[in-house]
Amino acid sequence: MFPPRPLALLLCLASAGCVGNRAVVDPVLQITTPGGSELGVSTEFGVVFLGRTARSGAIEITAWFGDGPSIEPTVIEPLGGGLYTAETEIRLPSVPMTFFQPHEGEILIIVGRTEEGPWEEHVEVLTDPRVYGILLEVPLQIRARPDQIGAAVFSEREGDRRLLGLVSGLLTIETADGARQFLTVMGPEDLWRLVTHRRDRHRYKAWVYRDDVM
Repeated sequence: MFPPRPLALLLCLASAGCVGNRAVVDPVLQITTPGGSELGVSTEFGVVFLGRTARSGAIEITAWFGDGPSIEPTVIEPLGGGLYTAETEIRLPSVPMTFFQPHEGEILIIVGRTEEGPWEEHVEVLTDPRVYGILLEVPLQIRARPDQIGAAVFSEREGDRRLLGLVSGLLTIETADGARQFLTVMGPEDLWRLVTHRRDRHRYKAWVYRDDVM
């Protein structure tokens, strides 16, 4: 005989391995648009992505919970500065943000997702006097898969993993030793737009709690 639903829910919440447990989730999202698919990230201030495959219209966001993926239909909202967001009916797995500028030589973490699943790579912060903004070394996963542009860039400087930016492209620069390639990042100087957008919304819809993501 199955326990009553309230008791079952309490037992579920008490178990670290419970289906749908938000302690074992991935904030990196797949954004599916009429133009293709790209990566996004769910943060404490909402979803953010680059709009590489679409800048308006209906989309589907795939988020990964402890028990697997959930596909949520929504529409694109522009943030300005080449960033986009979208609001979902349910609360998605999310990560906090950080707004410091990393220093040369600092190690950051890039996290992406392919059809084989999530991947991550530790990369070094690089600099070039001719370039303003954050530059990173290029991991093999992005060198081999340009569709991973939009991957999340995380820092653990503050103890936990926080979103610092999104991989925005590949940049090749000629140097005295030949051509050198970097990853560019849309970082804190851009992501403030998401925070402002969220705070400017004068009315918030209540989150919907569904059985499939309980």
